[in-house]
Amino acid sequence: MKNIVYVAACALLVCSSCVTKKKYMIAENGRLEAVGRGDALKEELVNCKDEADRQTARIADLLRDTTELGRTVRNYQTMLNTNLSEQEKLNSLLQQKMNELGDREKTINELQDMINAQNNKVKALLGSVQDALLGFSSDELSVTQKNGKVYVAMSDKLLFESGSAKVDKRGKEALAKLADVLNKQNDIDVFIEGHTDNKPINTVQFKDNWDLSVIRATSVVRILTKDYGVSSLQIQPSGRGEFMPVASNETADGRSKNRRTEIIMAPKLDKLMQLLQ
Repeated sequence: MKNIVYVAACALLVCSSCVTKKKYMIAENGRLEAVGRGDALKEELVNCKDEADRQTARIADLLRDTTELGRTVRNYQTMLNTNLSEQEKLNSLLQQKMNELGDREKTINELQDMINAQNNKVKALLGSVQDALLGFSSDELSVTQKNGKVYVAMSDKLLFESGSAKVDKRGKEALAKLADVLNKQNDIDVFIEGHTDNKPINTVQFKDNWDLSVIRATSVVRILTKDYGVSSLQIQPSGRGEFMPVASNETADGRSKNRRTEIIMAPKLDKLMQLLQ
């Protein structure tokens, strides 16, 4: 009986030992597998931390770049605004200069129109004076145009006796015809200039050639204004004496040409002068 129990116990022990070893192996394998997974997870965790560190550093770099880029953008925006402001100033200045140029062009055109009108008046005046004085010879007078003015040079033998300031009959006829032209054009300035040669004169009436030239010019003015009605406001006498000769005083013919009275006529320049101011 004891033997039977012993055998049964041994058999039970053997059976019990076999089951425990199998479970042990299973458990051990599970443990080893868990350890392996743990090591892999630890390695993966380390890798993740490293990657996280790299991404953190990258984010920091991006933040710095973004800050710098933002600063650059703001600088460019400031520069752009400044340039726009300068551009507006330049556009305003350009517009101002263009307006000034337009005003200048307008003034130039107005001046040119006035000059053309003046030239037309001078041409018309020249024609009228030439027509009025057709009956007089070239030895008595000449009619010319120069520098926008009409010049009528009347010789001594037409107007005066030698050493006299009294206008004779033939001279008055010429002045009467000239007065007809002047009375039809009251927008003309008239200058009467007396001229002499260089031969000295000293009489009771005249102290010198300059004195003679002034008195002769005044005599012509009196005839034009008092006898023939030319406006005193548009006529002015002056004496030049011997100082503006047109020929040599070394010859009798030259001295004869120098002894003259010039009547200088020009359209009034009041409007033109106002535009220039």
